[in-house]
Amino acid sequence: MTSPSSSPNPVLIVGGSLVGLSAALFLASRGVKTVLVEKHFGSSTHPRAVGFTELTMEHFRAIGIGERIPQIGSHSRPRRARVASLTGNWLEETAWTPGENESDISLSSPCKGVAIAQDLLEPILRSAAVERGVDLRQGVEMVSFSQTASGVTACVKDRVTGETTDITADYMIAADGADSPVRERLGIQRHGVGHLRTIRSVLFHCAEAKSYLDQGVVQFEIEQADFRAFLTNYPDGRWVLMFSDDSERSEEELCEAIRRALGRDMPIELITTGRWEMAGRIAERYSEGRVFLVGDAAHQLPPTRAGFGANTGIDDAYNLAWKLQMVLDGEAETGLLDSYSAERQPIGWLRHQQTFARPDYLTWAGGALAGEVLYGAEAMELGQRINSKAIIGGGDDLPPAARPDEWSGQPGTRVPHVWIDLNSKRISTIDLFTQRLTLVSANPYWLESARRVSLRLGVSIQLIRAGDLVFPAEKNFAATFDIASNGALLVRPDAIVAWRSSGGDTDCEEQLSEAIAQILQRQANHLGAATP
Repeated sequence: MTSPSSSPNPVLIVGGSLVGLSAALFLASRGVKTVLVEKHFGSSTHPRAVGFTELTMEHFRAIGIGERIPQIGSHSRPRRARVASLTGNWLEETAWTPGENESDISLSSPCKGVAIAQDLLEPILRSAAVERGVDLRQGVEMVSFSQTASGVTACVKDRVTGETTDITADYMIAADGADSPVRERLGIQRHGVGHLRTIRSVLFHCAEAKSYLDQGVVQFEIEQADFRAFLTNYPDGRWVLMFSDDSERSEEELCEAIRRALGRDMPIELITTGRWEMAGRIAERYSEGRVFLVGDAAHQLPPTRAGFGANTGIDDAYNLAWKLQMVLDGEAETGLLDSYSAERQPIGWLRHQQTFARPDYLTWAGGALAGEVLYGAEAMELGQRINSKAIIGGGDDLPPAARPDEWSGQPGTRVPHVWIDLNSKRISTIDLFTQRLTLVSANPYWLESARRVSLRLGVSIQLIRAGDLVFPAEKNFAATFDIASNGALLVRPDAIVAWRSSGGDTDCEEQLSEAIAQILQRQANHLGAATP
């Protein structure tokens, strides 16, 4: 058995952009002491990501910072059109999922998606991380690292003083980007369509162009006889124009290209330029020993309307944080950590396939994924199914994704969102399952059995009596989770259903003990607290 960690640095995070900061926040909110090193001194001057999905906002809501993130701009999925220019002929609007009329995704979540630029979101996350005790070290670069069976040691360098220091930790999270030195050092290979092209872009202000967003379209594919580009808007008033080539342009040439994309002369102010690689690469595994890959270090994907880049990485971190906490606290065996790669790598690969099967990128992948089953944004964001040893009874015959209203509490799926009343307070069912393992049942035998199992295994289990939850008449407890009134549901701290029983009032303790032991890689008959 493993014992609770006594290390002064349980987790070291390398990389302090969106995903690294999110990982630090998720861990700190669970009481895990974390050191984060980031070689840069602040956010990139190019804002990069802009759309953060309902699921991402659910994660931020769970740790109490959802209200800090301003709801800038439209909450709907970004709409895109092919146009000759912004002010010229608009040719057609293009769908993200061909043939699917996307429903209002907010009906399936307590949160709305947020349109905010990455360079405006990161300072909010930094501030929250420091408040929660994260040891944030900016301007500090990892030089090398090594790991043993008992921990990780990283050599880091202060980029101002040049001083090097060793940091030891139980575990390390690599959030160090698509070119991840950590991943390369581990020798983890990547697969996918690979390099597609190098993109250059220019960021600029143009207040006059804002009026052309009134129809709700915010992304524009510019198609002219001798000029093709991609124009999009940031809700704070900035615009970015992406070119279809890797040519260096003078300031005068940049201004001329912007005028062509806009379709007429408008007052503009250049801010900065960017250059980045469009590629599709997924790591063949997301962990090696005590080191875990998150974000672009694990999956490199181009920008999409479904936000498969930063949002996927934030979800990686949310999946990993509770598992690290339970292992570090001695409630779970280290085998639980194997489920991270088992659950997240297939999701990264599915998102790779979905990206390059859609019209946006199909031709860039040589049409190799034509005919792939396409899942809508709602299914991909809120209805993906996971499978690992930390899920019991998920069923390999189920699809990898489906709209949330097509799921009903199957193991491996996110808990269905329903607005309910608890102690005269209106909450989402999602809010019930964000802190620890939770057993919910209308059957007192299950609740009493869970109490005994919790004491015997030394595992904290939240117990919820279904009768205390007031569901709407058309969607009661049994219908929401597709279990009989005397059944039980066991939900993980990331709101993923881990196991359920359709009923019974005998052998409840044995069933539950075996289920929790499998999920946490424990011995069902072990007495007392777990000992990593």
